[in-house]
Amino acid sequence: MTIDPNRPSSARVYDAFLGGTHNFAVDRSVASRIMEIVPEMAALARANRAFLHRVVRWAVANGVRQFIDLGSGIPTEGNVHEVALAADPEARVAYVDVDPTAVLYARDLLGDDPRTVVVQGDLRDPAAVLDDPALNTVIDLGRPVGILMFAVLHFVPDGPVLDATLHGYREAVVAGSLLALSHASGGLDPEGVDRVADLYSRTGTPFVPRDEQRFARLFDGWQLADPGVVRGPGWRPEGAVEQLSDPAASLILTGVGVRR
Repeated sequence: MTIDPNRPSSARVYDAFLGGTHNFAVDRSVASRIMEIVPEMAALARANRAFLHRVVRWAVANGVRQFIDLGSGIPTEGNVHEVALAADPEARVAYVDVDPTAVLYARDLLGDDPRTVVVQGDLRDPAAVLDDPALNTVIDLGRPVGILMFAVLHFVPDGPVLDATLHGYREAVVAGSLLALSHASGGLDPEGVDRVADLYSRTGTPFVPRDEQRFARLFDGWQLADPGVVRGPGWRPEGAVEQLSDPAASLILTGVGVRR
């Protein structure tokens, strides 16, 4: 696998939003242009990371101690394995991303920790992801698992591929497993959506924001945990939560489903 510093990567663009260091000038350029359209984007990225923390802690408290982070990007500070292992040193985490850039960085950052693994795979192919030998050295699909897709499904258009993707993961996990999603909503004006979509197209990915109704349908076959589908940092807030302006809060949807 090689890294092309002249081609933007959606994983590195997101790293730039989080203030990370695993990005290049071309990624920062795309991030800056997106923030010209959506000035709250960095705040939204931080709110998304805070949601990740709350979900993982809640999952561990409810008996889920293994996680598959799909479309994981670059596991910078405060990612799934750090939160999960702090809550339970026996937790296990598999990171999965199709982007070789993200995989290379992730493997370098995580080293040889036997409780984590990094797999290059396309989340749209659940069978291949879940059959990966490396993933199965860490994840036991006979026990409850947290399927995490944070800020990634808005890069997968509606249609048979999305339906098969969600069905594949749902049918592969046992009762007590979780599906946690965060997602861009349609809060942007149509012109803004088109401009953001054009910028993301330069990273090789589409951009498909969804409203609350379309987002809720992603949980078909799962039982939504309280408080259901919510906007902004409203999913089980812990203590002082970063307050976003109303326009920003309308741009992110969150929810967690439980497999019964």
